[in-house]
Amino acid sequence: MLRPMTDSTDTSARRSLLAKILRERTIERQAELVEVLRKRGHRATQSSVSRDLRELGVAKLGRRYVLTDEAARSIGDFSALRPFVTSRVTAGANLTVLKTKIGTAQSVAVAIDAAAWPEVVGTLSGDDTIFIATRGAREQRCLCERLLAIFGR
Repeated sequence: MLRPMTDSTDTSARRSLLAKILRERTIERQAELVEVLRKRGHRATQSSVSRDLRELGVAKLGRRYVLTDEAARSIGDFSALRPFVTSRVTAGANLTVLKTKIGTAQSVAVAIDAAAWPEVVGTLSGDDTIFIATRGAREQRCLCERLLAIFGR
């Protein structure tokens, strides 16, 4: 029986189930997620699944969806995200800009935020660009060294 998705409790339950599904099996298309969620009693549309994936920080790695923070945590580094980052450049003494493959910036930014690096004040991401703010030039150098070690850029 389908339950109506009318409040934040239902959205939270759907997102929890979606994360569980992504941990347990390989999913390549949002339509697959919609179908699996429906079979498990949750009303979902491609639009709601797309929002859920964005809120959960899910990214596409190759052909499959992955929970980026889980992938980074499980291997102790950001190697699952390495293919997403294409370049790094500084802009002044407090701003570092990462360029990513289209559609992956938010996943990388979520992982950086979750890492809680002391030199990072905050991140702002678009579709293929991340702005990373630091307190000053020294923190920016530390960040750039860290990013170079992680992403090779």
